[in-house]
Amino acid sequence: MRHTKLVPALFAALVLAGCGGDDMFDETGGIRVTRSACPAVAVPAYTGDVTLFDPPASRDASAIDVVATITNVQGACSEGTEAMTANANFEVTARRNSGVGARQVVIPYFATVVRGGSKIVSKQIGQVALNFADGEIRASTRASATANVDRSAVTLPEETVKRINRKRKPGDADASIDPLADPAIRAAVSNANFELLVGFQLTQEQLAYNATR
Repeated sequence: MRHTKLVPALFAALVLAGCGGDDMFDETGGIRVTRSACPAVAVPAYTGDVTLFDPPASRDASAIDVVATITNVQGACSEGTEAMTANANFEVTARRNSGVGARQVVIPYFATVVRGGSKIVSKQIGQVALNFADGEIRASTRASATANVDRSAVTLPEETVKRINRKRKPGDADASIDPLADPAIRAAVSNANFELLVGFQLTQEQLAYNATR
């Protein structure tokens, strides 16, 4: 089985925002956003569904055999003293063209930890088995993925935190400048951001089909 390299351009940027509440505003009336150290969970573009053809080389609509989709993705995170553990639970639903006969379809999927939006830290390959009963054209199953990230890696340097949280008074030269406009601060924040990405392990041809259909 050929594995497809994950292209960084496929990874959509994920924006982490704090939850609203009584602590949403600071004493100056500004909005306080709390950064989560937990890896975000997402499905990269073009990898959330896969189409199988019969015959495999055909791309005609009449040759579509099975279409499977990753859905209901839910993320959870537990914080330890040494590591952050991210869990991604998801459902795979599928529809086949013919309901004749009982059939099992096995589809590979990946779970990748990405740092800073583009650097692949680790990758695991799993499989989901979809069991179609005789006469049924739909099937579904659940799957999960887990990743551990060192707590030190998701922790911002103390100096960066101080620069982001430094109080600015009206009239200060940098009062209206977003700290993240500083390339050094932006790079430090990006380097401490991790994502757990799950998707189908597609061939180059399958990826191209999803991107151009």
